[in-house]
Order: sequence, then structure tokens, then C-alpha cells
Amino acid sequence: MALLLLQLTVLGAALAAAALVLISIIAFITATKMPALHRHEEEKFFLNAKGQKETLPSIWDSPTKQLSVVVPSYNEEKRLPVMMDEALSYLEKRQKYGSDKVRVITLVKNRGKGGAIRMGISSSRGEKILMADADGATKFPDVEKLEKGLNDLQPWPNQMAIACGSRAHLEKESIAQRSYFRTLLMYGFHFLVWFLCVKGIRDTQCGFKLFTREAALRTFSSLHVERWAFDVELLYIAQFFKIPIAEIAVNWTEIEGSKLVPFWSWLQMGKDLLFIRLRYLTGAWRFEQTRKMN
Repeated sequence: MALLLLQLTVLGAALAAAALVLISIIAFITATKMPALHRHEEEKFFLNAKGQKETLPSIWDSPTKQLSVVVPSYNEEKRLPVMMDEALSYLEKRQKYGSDKVRVITLVKNRGKGGAIRMGISSSRGEKILMADADGATKFPDVEKLEKGLNDLQPWPNQMAIACGSRAHLEKESIAQRSYFRTLLMYGFHFLVWFLCVKGIRDTQCGFKLFTREAALRTFSSLHVERWAFDVELLYIAQFFKIPIAEIAVNWTEIEGSKLVPFWSWLQMGKDLLFIRLRYLTGAWRFEQTRKMN
């Protein structure tokens, strides 16, 4: 009996190893190169207050603003106006921004949330760059908490630092409102994030993150994932480059209209997490060593 159990254990371990090798090969073969930041002709310009075309700036240029805010938006006709009203009202109390305070980059094709944010980051003018979701789930004045968290990380190595908004402090309350199945999915996802990619960050998926200009350039230059799991790869890249990260509790409210389908979206993100890890381990993906900004 003991011999049979030993044989079954060895067989199970061999099958698991073979499956891992097979998945690694599939991940390597199917890996695409880092998406080139190719802009269609229509994506190189924005319309100014006079309705005239102006060329978009580049993140490689020297900053001309203290803060840029990047808001990805796809079919957000209902939620975006509310979020923008709150954001602009707050920002205008801090500083008058003039007629060019909002610039709209219209993408020719759907690049996914990560791809849209990457395009916005690449055209930002700020010394610091905030990414914020269009649903307005996080109260915009909480940017002050992120700014304080960023400042507390000083001195910044090579002027790089990131402050991540976090909903981890609301976890107990959210569990009480979720089904057991969704709670199980949430814990499974958190385990995979910790086990495969990112250590020490409890909430990688909050869409409220503040970057120094140099940190945004370094991390988004290496980003491959353009869909929902892009946040995890972004922080995986940041930890590889030893960029200091602060996780800051923010106010957050559930807003109706989410485009995530719980089971299938979590399944897709789980696959993405495994492939992120395997593709970097096998060398299919590499970290982009960008030059230091002037």
C-alpha cells in the first residue's frame, strides 16, 4: 500500500512538472513583443479650445505642469461627466489651469484599459502623473493622500516613486456584501498576485495611482499587458527596478456599470498572472532599460 502511494505521488509530481513545462512553452511561444507605442495619424493631435489641431507632447519632454491626470474612458457617457466635474472642481481650487486643462486623445482602435492609459501617460506634461478611473469610485481629493505618501518615500532613487490607492481597509465590509463564490474568487486572485508577481501590496487593482514622471516612464516603457491585469505587471516591473511603492488607504464607493464579468474576468486575469510570471522567467518578455530623463 505504501509503495502504491509513493508511486502515485511520484506520478502526480511528474505530471505536474510536465504540465508546468508545457504551459511555460505555450506562454513563451504565444508571447507577443512589447506593444510598440505606435500612434495613428489621428492620435498625434488634440483639439485645443479654438478647435485647432495641436501636436501632443511626449513624456520624454521636460514637464510643464505640476500634475497630469490620465482617465481611460470607453463607453462612459453616464459615469465620466460626474467624475470629471468632481476632479476639475477640486483641481481648479488648487490652481487655475487655463483653457488647456482638458485634452482628449481619441484612439483609433480599442487598446484596452492598460493600452489607453499608456497612451495618456506618454502624452503627459506633469512632474507627477495620476491615473484615475472614469467611474469616480475614488474621491478625487484623496490625491492629497497619495501626494503625501509619495513625499514620505523621499529620497526617491533616480526620482522614481509610486503611491497606490488601496481599498484593502474595506475588505471586511466588502466580504459581508459578497457571495461566498465571489469571496473565494477574490482570495484566489490575491493569492496568485502574491505568489506569482507582487509582494507587499494588498490591493493592486485600485485604479487610483500616482507616479513621479520618471517612475511612469520606466514602468510603462516595459508594459506588455494591455487589459485588466496590467496593474499587476506594472507593479511587478516597479518592484524589479526597486522603485519604492507606498500603499495608501483611500475612500472608495461601489459605482454601478462595471464592465467586469466576475467569473470569466477573474479567470482571464488568473491566466494573465501566470503568463506574466512565466514570460519574464523564460525571457520571452524583457524589462526595458530606459535612459535617465534630463
